[in-house]
Amino acid sequence: MQKSTNSDTSVDTLNSTRQGTGAVQMRIKNANSHHDRLSQSKSMILTDVGKVIEPMVEKEGYLQKAKIADGGKKLRKNWSTSWIVLSSRKIEFYKESKQQALANMKTGHKPESVDLCGAHIEWAKEKSSRKNVFQITTVSGNEFLLQSDIDFIILDWFHAIKNAIDRLPKDPSGSSRNLELFKIQRSSSTELLSHYDNDIKEQKPEHRKSLMFRLHHSASDTSDKNRVKSRLKKFITRRPSLKTLQEKGLIKDQIFGSHLHTVCERENSTVPRFVKQCIEAVEKRGLDVDGIYRVSGNLATIQKLRFIVNQEEKLNLDDSQWEDIHVVTGALKMFFRELPEPLFPYSFFERFVEAIKKQDYNARIETIKSLVQKLPPPNRDTMKILFGHLTKIVAKASKNLMSTQSLGIVFGPTLLRAEGEMGNMAVHMVYQNQIAELMLSEYNKIFGSEED
Repeated sequence: MQKSTNSDTSVDTLNSTRQGTGAVQMRIKNANSHHDRLSQSKSMILTDVGKVIEPMVEKEGYLQKAKIADGGKKLRKNWSTSWIVLSSRKIEFYKESKQQALANMKTGHKPESVDLCGAHIEWAKEKSSRKNVFQITTVSGNEFLLQSDIDFIILDWFHAIKNAIDRLPKDPSGSSRNLELFKIQRSSSTELLSHYDNDIKEQKPEHRKSLMFRLHHSASDTSDKNRVKSRLKKFITRRPSLKTLQEKGLIKDQIFGSHLHTVCERENSTVPRFVKQCIEAVEKRGLDVDGIYRVSGNLATIQKLRFIVNQEEKLNLDDSQWEDIHVVTGALKMFFRELPEPLFPYSFFERFVEAIKKQDYNARIETIKSLVQKLPPPNRDTMKILFGHLTKIVAKASKNLMSTQSLGIVFGPTLLRAEGEMGNMAVHMVYQNQIAELMLSEYNKIFGSEED
């Protein structure tokens, strides 16, 4: 009889302990090896409603990091090695070694943190002379460059961060509401819901009404979205075609984002007028500028220039608002980057790559020369003018510090890329740079005796 009493007491104690914790926990499998620790994923641990103890850690490791903007204000680029921890909605940067970083995490030390909600990630080849560099831009105007010399590591990090961003809501203001709904949906526990009921009863009437209002509207989100989708679908099916709007003069043909041959046909030329204007401006006042084409101009001013060009307004690059020559070079690079098909057409990409792989240097030059002559006139003539201009930049390398290799890194991926490339991006990047470098260093042989 005594044993039964003790047993009942133990059961009561265990039940009360379970009820007292009010926690929904998931086990985290400890990894024994270094590789397992890098790839392990930790699940969320929820204690009371509204408290998240530990975020989901998706990846961690060493990368080179440089912060280049803080709240929209440009900063001087300063590379440093950081231990980086990627979780479900943020990245944390630790200056210390791995062991110190982990120790600081346990002691509550706060590292530099980047909120990925609404962030943008892109490859940033022109932002640094280093290879394998990508940029993260946050909604608050912070910009970070991340880099690794090892191709598969940087590609793995790029895709991991991009996937994390894609999973998050695009509107940061809705993140707190989404997190609250997420907590309700994640738990099927009646105990967790009872906590909500208790909280509602304990709150003041006005607070209780506010919470019930939010819950009511969250439940109707699905029907609201369906109505919006239905209206958008009707609007899209009824809207006039692009051709109709162009014929009525409501939409003008764009310069940026249009095919090269389309722009040239419209201007009755084989080289776009905007390209000529930019090259003339740079040769007039930018050949001696340190880091020309490598240094980025103010993005807002570049976008303003882009808008004026697209509206076919009269453009005067000698105007004081374009006095920063990096704005002009940035706009020129943007023009080539936004071409639907690059300056080196997709159909020629593999042939140029095969040419640069040839062991014999002279055979390499002759093959590339032959390919250039086979290009459509707008591509060939624009290429000739652009690379001729870049040779003048190289001639002033002692002042502007832009060598053939530096310009190859900047322009290679912009002018030459495979259609739908992703898998062999790191390999292609090497060939892209080499092709651009060869066409610069052997410009006279490739373009000198070319038939017009």
